Amino acid sequence: MKDKNVFIIGGTSGIGLELSRLLTDRNARCFIGSRYAEKADRLPGADYFTWDATAGGVPPDVIPDTVQGLVYCPGTIRLRPISRLTDEDFLEDFNVNLLGAVRAVRSLVTKMKKSASGASIVLFSTVAVQTGMPFHASVASAKGAVEGLTRSLAAELAPRIRVNAVAPSLTDTPLASQLLSSEDKQRAAEDRHPLKKVGSAGQLAQSALYLLDDPAAWITGQIMHVDGGMSAVRTFR
Repeated sequence: MKDKNVFIIGGTSGIGLELSRLLTDRNARCFIGSRYAEKADRLPGADYFTWDATAGGVPPDVIPDTVQGLVYCPGTIRLRPISRLTDEDFLEDFNVNLLGAVRAVRSLVTKMKKSASGASIVLFSTVAVQTGMPFHASVASAKGAVEGLTRSLAAELAPRIRVNAVAPSLTDTPLASQLLSSEDKQRAAEDRHPLKKVGSAGQLAQSALYLLDDPAAWITGQIMHVDGGMSAVRTFR
């Protein structure tokens, strides 16, 4: 990743922050966009810009001549019965999860095509797309659209740009803090997974890093399930 220009949208907390640390440690040049960029602790070797992904494209003045990587991390966790989900709830989840990613890709894709070494886009889905879960109707619908976007862009942008997504289960990040706010909630969440643990931001960041980097150069259009076995394994005792 040395000297590659990588945009991490949502790179000031959770998975995005851990990924930004991994990339700067590898001498990538990180461009970190967030609504909270002005208040963020700054990583050495990173450029920060304030951007609300729901409100327009990436500011043109922060984009370098070529871009080798884009990771879109923002997401939502809106868990409610369908009877309590409004049209506005669905629209907000689509705006953050899907359209924000579309705006980021649209802003950067021309500069990514200019990269002599090619480029990689990594998006984020959720285990709830493949595995039906109660109260996930809104977020699973939005992330299902992200998976469709991933495959469509992988076809459209090949061979110059690879496009993949990571689909985690519950991960210990600020976004999920209310779901893990007590020992009982933590234990119950762990027990739902075959590996009896929830994911960490660092583990998900390593998965995104792999998809960005050269060892994944023959991978595109894939949804990588990093979910403690939730989507594929049933353990019976």
